[in-house]
Amino acid sequence: MAVAPSLPDLGRVARTVEVPVLAQHVDPIDAGAHTGFVTTDAIRAAGARGSLVNHSEHPVGVAQVRETVRRLRDDSLAAVVCARNVGTARRLAAFRPDYLAVEPPELIGGDRAVSTAKPEVIEGTVTAVRSVAPATSVLCGAGVHDRRDVRRALELGAQGILVASAVALARDPAAAIGELLAGF
Repeated sequence: MAVAPSLPDLGRVARTVEVPVLAQHVDPIDAGAHTGFVTTDAIRAAGARGSLVNHSEHPVGVAQVRETVRRLRDDSLAAVVCARNVGTARRLAAFRPDYLAVEPPELIGGDRAVSTAKPEVIEGTVTAVRSVAPATSVLCGAGVHDRRDVRRALELGAQGILVASAVALARDPAAAIGELLAGF
């Protein structure tokens, strides 16, 4: 389990919680004159253990994914790369991130989980990633709300989940987290 708070909260959350904290985004640049960009040094200094890369809400090009994963690896930080479908997952797995999360954008934030609406996406991603980068763990996201969604994702070969709205929009976020964890 890890959390990925907004950038202004990264350091405070990292000092407060006992689980690993990830940045929501990092840029593949050196420190210097780059106003508005975030370096791996900055997220490490804030206490992050890695970063999401290419999230559907902050997509980047393939070359930027490759360079970002390389920089995270060089700095001993975890890379959680997001992909929208099996083909993209296969391409991005070639960079050997620690984790690759498949999240069909049309299901993100919805009430139908990818594990039931499009199980072939999870199975296909697992097969594709294992063929290219066997050490990369596959996560699934998009519409995951409860223990049944988690269990089904695991049955389909995913090794974990990536969620946001199921917790962030819940009336009781702690209960929502508990419900998701019960699926493991």
